[in-house]
Amino acid sequence: MKQTSRTMLARKHVALVAHDHYKDALTEWVKENKAVLSQHELYATGTTGHILARETGLTITPLISGPMGGDQQLGAMISEQKIDAMIFFWDPLNAVPHDPDVKALLRVSSVWNIPIATNRSTARFLITSPLFGQEVDIQIPDYQAYLDERL
Repeated sequence: MKQTSRTMLARKHVALVAHDHYKDALTEWVKENKAVLSQHELYATGTTGHILARETGLTITPLISGPMGGDQQLGAMISEQKIDAMIFFWDPLNAVPHDPDVKALLRVSSVWNIPIATNRSTARFLITSPLFGQEVDIQIPDYQAYLDERL
C-alpha cells in the first residue's frame, strides 16, 4: 500500500489499556509518570479509565470496557487518526475472552504506525523519548490512494 504522512502534535492523544491482572501495574506507572502524562490527552478503556482517573486525578476520557467493545472502539479511533500512542499492559500469560479483539487492536495499531508499549520498560522508553513531547511526522497508509485505485 502507498504511504503518506501525518503530523502528530506535541500534545499527544494517548490510549491507556490494561488487562485485569495488570491494572495495578498500569496505575502505579501512570502515577510515576503523571507529570508527563498530564500534558497530553488521555483515553482509557472501561474499568481501567475509571480506576486511573480516581487514583491519579488525571482527566481521562473513558471508553467502553474492552470485552464490551472498548478494544474495537479504540481501534476505530486509531484508524480515524484520533490516537497517537498506546500504553497497553496486556497479560501474556492468561487468555481473555475477547482475545480476537485484542489482536485486532494490536494489528490496527501496527497498520496505522502508532507507537505501542506493552510493558513498563517500553512505556518508559516511549514517554521519555524527546519525540513524545514534540510535533513529529509519521508514515501511515495512504487510504485515499487505496480507494482511488479500487474505485
